[in-house]
Amino acid sequence: MKITDLMIKETMIMDLQATTKDEAIEELIASLEASGRINDRALFKEMIYKREAESSTGIGGGIAMPHAKTKAVNEATVVFAKSSKGVEFESLDGEPAKVFFMIAAPEGAANTHLRTLAALSRLLIDTDFIDKLMNTQTPDEVSELFDTKQAEEEAAKKAKEAKKEAEAAKAQQTPDVIVGNPNSDEFVVAVTACPTGIAHTFMAEDALIKKATEMGVNIRVETNGSEGAQNVLTADEIRRAKGVIVAADKKVEMARFDGKPVLQRPVSDGIRKPEELIRKALNGDAPIYRSEGKGSAEESQAEKSSVGSKIYKDLMNGISHMLPFVVGGGILLAISFLIEQVAGEDNVLFQLLQTIGGGTGAFHFLIPILAGFIAMSIGDRPALMPGMVGGLMAVNSNAGFLGGLAAGFMAGYVVIFLRKAFAGLPKALDGLKPILLYPVFGLLISGAIMFYLFDPIFGGINTWLVNVLNNLGTGNAVILGLILGGMMSIDMGGPFNKAAYAFSIGVFTSSGNTNGAMMAAVMAGGMVPPLAIALASTFFKNKFTEQERKSGLTNYVLGLSFITEGAIPFAAADPLRVLTSCIVGSAIAGGLTQFWQINLPAPHGGIFVAALANHALLFLLAVAIGSVISALILGLWKKPLEAK
Repeated sequence: MKITDLMIKETMIMDLQATTKDEAIEELIASLEASGRINDRALFKEMIYKREAESSTGIGGGIAMPHAKTKAVNEATVVFAKSSKGVEFESLDGEPAKVFFMIAAPEGAANTHLRTLAALSRLLIDTDFIDKLMNTQTPDEVSELFDTKQAEEEAAKKAKEAKKEAEAAKAQQTPDVIVGNPNSDEFVVAVTACPTGIAHTFMAEDALIKKATEMGVNIRVETNGSEGAQNVLTADEIRRAKGVIVAADKKVEMARFDGKPVLQRPVSDGIRKPEELIRKALNGDAPIYRSEGKGSAEESQAEKSSVGSKIYKDLMNGISHMLPFVVGGGILLAISFLIEQVAGEDNVLFQLLQTIGGGTGAFHFLIPILAGFIAMSIGDRPALMPGMVGGLMAVNSNAGFLGGLAAGFMAGYVVIFLRKAFAGLPKALDGLKPILLYPVFGLLISGAIMFYLFDPIFGGINTWLVNVLNNLGTGNAVILGLILGGMMSIDMGGPFNKAAYAFSIGVFTSSGNTNGAMMAAVMAGGMVPPLAIALASTFFKNKFTEQERKSGLTNYVLGLSFITEGAIPFAAADPLRVLTSCIVGSAIAGGLTQFWQINLPAPHGGIFVAALANHALLFLLAVAIGSVISALILGLWKKPLEAK
């Protein structure tokens, strides 16, 4: 497929009028919407900004590539635009962006589309090509330039492949994507990966290969894009490499690099600093990676000093993988409850949604997934299976959410213990460890600990906790609601926020999805910050810039949808005022839900599941009161722009 099959002329903007990043994104999205390439502008915009929150897509060199992969896209499309004045896009090099490519990929994008988008990303490494793009005047010129360039690239690729095939036939060397002589001592390997896996992954790959060629260094690059891992590194290549570069913003398989100098950097460094990374990898100027806990004393000390951050990272790995099950299953459960209220519990659709989303469907996997991915974060892939089984045992024994948490951490460290215990085995048995020893002994030890120790202990704790919460007096319930609601605003998606949400999910699942009191407090508290920002920026206009007021409008939608993170940019810019006002309002909203004894049997959805609450209007009133109070505190406390 040609790039111009996706980069249609009707969407091109040859003279972008925007002067700010938000305006540029709006103008590009408007072009997509006008051409019918997207079906939900709000959702697409939300996903674009979600990607921007991870790291700016202003990649430097005058290029910006905002992109999203979502069901809001009807057909894979790339919007090309250029600005003669340049736009401040928070680019990685601090320079204004002049050439824009907004990539819109549908949720089920075909491999052909993804490969085409990857090919586009690779072309943008060529600065001469970018200069030619800036000099184009019409969409026809842009299309012709891309078609010509892609044809040249394809021809060069075929010639290169033909040459390699001839060399491989002559002497059996490591195949395919090693640049230069693979037997040279000047050899490094790399892995590139970004969360979306459409653009940055392949741009980093090309930047590293191009720079390595200039330096006369041999390199082998593995990409972890939307289609999964490609050009996967072999054990022999890793063994021969002087160093390893991991330019990634998501988790990649690391155990294979045990004992090698590994340089771990963001994927943006692979694009912007390829020479620095290659030199450091060649010189071994990187920490020695240890996957089996065999690090030096200095490394061990570093690990001890960051135990809290390590535990948090492991916990977040479990929660982040669990959340899709919470949201998907929770929304379907919420819909099923609505159907039950109208049609009764014998309705076929009610029973279907209960089966898919409830105890035998998505919600049945919550705790096993949580435990499995906590364990995997600690002990890598061998820990996934015993962690998931431990989580399932926690579900079946009523050890619940707390038992699942314990199972995940326990299974992870059991695998680390096994690695140390089996470290002295002959090298000839190394192949048996991941396929026999770790699975059998990991499952046996983890399962025995769960059966004889964790299940009875956490089962008792869980039963006690649910009984206590069910029998809380109004005063104590209000205090707990105040605490949980306030925690949702302390860091808006960080450890405190996730702890409050995880606690409420634990109570919710442990009580058979009947006790939604804590969920009501947490959801109300989480809805307040973005709604408060939206209200404050609407009614105290002289306290906010034009850009902040525009961003504030989107927070109405985010707040009503229970997406607390919409308030993060405002909190980052003015943490004292924003966080203080939001914590106060969220705590009040959470406390009111308990004072009015509101029960919300849905773990996500915001206003869209409010009708499920036993006191739906009171729930909305609690959210409104908390939001107004926060907005008033922020609006009155914040100084007018002129007085700053």
